[in-house]
Amino acid sequence: MAGIFSIFRRIYLTIYNWTVFIGWLQVFYLSVKTLKESGHEHVYAAVEKPLLWAQSAAVLEILHGLIGLVRSPVSATLPQISSRLYVLWGILWSFPEIRTHFLVSSLVISWSITEIIRYSFFGLKEAFGSAPSWLLWLRYSTFLIMYPTGISSEVGLIYNALPFMKESSKYSIRMPNKWNFSFDYYYLALGILGVYVPGTPHLYGYMLGQRKKALAKAKSE
Repeated sequence: MAGIFSIFRRIYLTIYNWTVFIGWLQVFYLSVKTLKESGHEHVYAAVEKPLLWAQSAAVLEILHGLIGLVRSPVSATLPQISSRLYVLWGILWSFPEIRTHFLVSSLVISWSITEIIRYSFFGLKEAFGSAPSWLLWLRYSTFLIMYPTGISSEVGLIYNALPFMKESSKYSIRMPNKWNFSFDYYYLALGILGVYVPGTPHLYGYMLGQRKKALAKAKSE
């Protein structure tokens, strides 16, 4: 029974990783092509559909960790995926006014480069049991640049969306109402920006630790 589960797990994760890889490859190609031909103002419109489904598919990775399909700790996976989904759906999708900002380009390019490498790495590992050493190095090294550029873009886009949140009151609940409850999406965004302050160095330090262990293990083999 354990053998059947192991085979099913490898087949499923291989299909999952390569399917999402294709999505991110499309995002990267369309973003670079549009940036070159039409300018940063049109990047979001060009990549919206593949970006929405490729990033939203990452919700499954939280489930993978919870049920033991992968060894990645949910404590590390959850904040990374949650912050991206918030920026994607709670900011870019919700406030069209900032979709033409130049930070959208740096965001999607940083995300797509990271994910093209990550999903191809795990896709090869699940399919064949290993990945080339150069891909392993890229998997655990490109974040040194892509993580700061991606995080900076996330923070910048949230910040630039704040005036539109305040002006529109979108997703906010005002008093009085039958629930006797109020909620302000603007202040939620401020709180999330505050979480980035301790959260960013913590996650970056975690990834540095993972890099050290992975490269040391590869060197000893």
